[in-house]
Amino acid sequence: MEAQLKKELGTATLRPSGHAAGGCVSEGQAYDTDSGRVFVKTNRKSQAKLMYDGEFASLDAILRTETVRVPKAVKVIELDTGGCVFVMEHLDMRSLTTYSKLLGENLADMHLHNTRRLEKQNKEQQTVGKGAGQSEIPAIEKFGFHVPTSCGYLPQENDWEDDWVTFYSRHRLQHQLNLVEKSYGDREARELWAQLQLRIPQLFADVKVVPALVHGDLWGGNTGECADTGPVIFDPASFYAHSEYELGIAGMFGGFNSSFYSAYHGKIPRAPGFEKRNRLYQLFHYLNHWNHFGSGYRGSSLKTMKDLLK
Repeated sequence: MEAQLKKELGTATLRPSGHAAGGCVSEGQAYDTDSGRVFVKTNRKSQAKLMYDGEFASLDAILRTETVRVPKAVKVIELDTGGCVFVMEHLDMRSLTTYSKLLGENLADMHLHNTRRLEKQNKEQQTVGKGAGQSEIPAIEKFGFHVPTSCGYLPQENDWEDDWVTFYSRHRLQHQLNLVEKSYGDREARELWAQLQLRIPQLFADVKVVPALVHGDLWGGNTGECADTGPVIFDPASFYAHSEYELGIAGMFGGFNSSFYSAYHGKIPRAPGFEKRNRLYQLFHYLNHWNHFGSGYRGSSLKTMKDLLK
């Protein structure tokens, strides 16, 4: 692997730095190269390239908003020995402690970035002598993403939809429940979903949803901070979504304190019905964990569906 990495990166030096990490999906290792330190993730699964291509596109999309720091994506490389590696900028990070408030502000700015682009685009269309497309980055008017992304190792359907309720019901919840059905044939899950999918539109009756670029898997373990520059987010599974979707998993496994939420909601206030929609967004992650880690997450998934039907 290291010989191939040297060739692909055009470096004579490739020395492990001792900064190694491992997760439930990929292994990671920092290397010193001729042009500085990089971080390399390795995955041997057959779908590794699809997963890393999605992560590359996600990091690039977030980087372009110039709102919250992410590692710069460098290259996705298919290994001759099977599997894939993803090379990115190495950041000297520690756990998020000092910069929780700033992360809340930065994340809100990221979620508002496309709204501001849409407003700018509409203004330009109404200005004599200017047409659509004058903005540096075109605004996104639909929900989805231009490539598949993966939350964990399972690919997400990101087919574009005009309507958020359609997108979320079909490409997030239905997709996960199809996987549950295939693996477990769970009758109770099937019956609850038959009822719940009819109720979902009611949760959005008085809410205008504008496509927002989201990280897509923002729990405490996917955040950090650099002492000199502030908060960092990584391991994204991005797409254009309802901004509230981001806060579903954020509240499930800890990692964010009150200063984060106060700063975030100072820029994006909670809309009526937020709490119930938050449960709806948590449902995706419980189902995704059920499909990743087994029936230990069945109870949480079914309870969430029952709560939403009350």
